[in-house]
Amino acid sequence: MRNIAIGQYYPNESKIHKLDPRTKLLALVLFMVMIFSATNFFAYLVSAAGLLIAITLSKVPIKFMLKGLRAIFGIIIIIVAMNIFYDAGDNVLFELGFLRITSSGLFAASRMASRLVLLISASSLLTLSTSPTELTDGMEYILNPFKKIGVPAHEITMMLTIALRFIPTLMEELDRIRKAQISRGADFDTGGLIKKARAVIPLLVPLFISAFRRADELALAMEARCYRVDAKRTRMKELAFGRADYVFVLVLIMFLAAALGMRVL
Repeated sequence: MRNIAIGQYYPNESKIHKLDPRTKLLALVLFMVMIFSATNFFAYLVSAAGLLIAITLSKVPIKFMLKGLRAIFGIIIIIVAMNIFYDAGDNVLFELGFLRITSSGLFAASRMASRLVLLISASSLLTLSTSPTELTDGMEYILNPFKKIGVPAHEITMMLTIALRFIPTLMEELDRIRKAQISRGADFDTGGLIKKARAVIPLLVPLFISAFRRADELALAMEARCYRVDAKRTRMKELAFGRADYVFVLVLIMFLAAALGMRVL
């Protein structure tokens, strides 16, 4: 649980870290379009190659990214099983009672697993290479045009940023609570599904209490610093696109064009 990468920031002086946060947010959107428009495994390989290049440029250890995927391993298994065994294809490869595996089911399972892994990895890279302040400024800048129709851009970005930053904090808190319960004789590994579900209750109650306590402390800290929602704020560092931002977006557009071209062909 401590290895969850989404919401954490990995300080470094890499080229990816120095990019404008708006560039990285736009790159994430384009990457999502790329992976959801892919229809064959070669397109997924192109997407994975582009993501691997970005991870290499960010100087974030590959082992750190792989550990971050361990948290969603169970979700991947469930999604793969649902796509394999509940596909109604005609080309049956294996059948045992009500369980049947088809070629289309295997392809759908592989496609969904690839999408989930690439999407989580790209989202993790965004938060790992962007400080919370930069991420807030970039999201607020993108949402600024919606202020004309009454959308509270600053409040939305503040809530999203705080939520992202609380993910690893709450996971660490959950891990501490679990170890404390184990030291008191709690058993979370043995028994059936119902017993394991009941064993989770002693974890969730103190976790919720801790989350509310941390939220209250954060609110008090913001009030102590005279935080006001309606205040007009300036930035210590103004956002500005550089040559590296245009090159990065151009290269990503080329990868997107290649993926879309393979879909058309």
